Amino acid sequence: MAFTLGSGSAFANSKMDTVIAKTLGTSYKFGGTSTAGFDCSGFTKYVFTKMGLTLPRTSQAQYKAGTSVSRSNLRSGDLLFFNTFGSGISHVGIYVGNGKFAQSSSSRGVNISSLSQSYWANSYIGAKRVMSTTAYKAVAYD
Repeated sequence: MAFTLGSGSAFANSKMDTVIAKTLGTSYKFGGTSTAGFDCSGFTKYVFTKMGLTLPRTSQAQYKAGTSVSRSNLRSGDLLFFNTFGSGISHVGIYVGNGKFAQSSSSRGVNISSLSQSYWANSYIGAKRVMSTTAYKAVAYD
């Protein structure tokens, strides 16, 4: 069963929602790239692989992919990047619409979080669009 994030979800019953829904609750595992456990970039790479798209392995390398998109123009499937410790990119998630994103966090594993939550709002660095409009439509409407 695919999840929806209210009436505004661009991906209700989409491939992306289905893949994410099947991974919700998966434990965090440093270096993890499978449903046995994911780190943040292992999770994003896994979801995009299931949708037929290839991403680099690390959050830093994923940040170098795609095109920058402003927070006001986010669409489902955009990658969101955060500085959660030290400096630079240290965390990545997938925007799912309605101000929410899917991620694998060290404290909660795979979950849906709110971008407006102060921790995420304060550590937000930027977003990248890695899906072309053609790929986006194929994933959203198949």
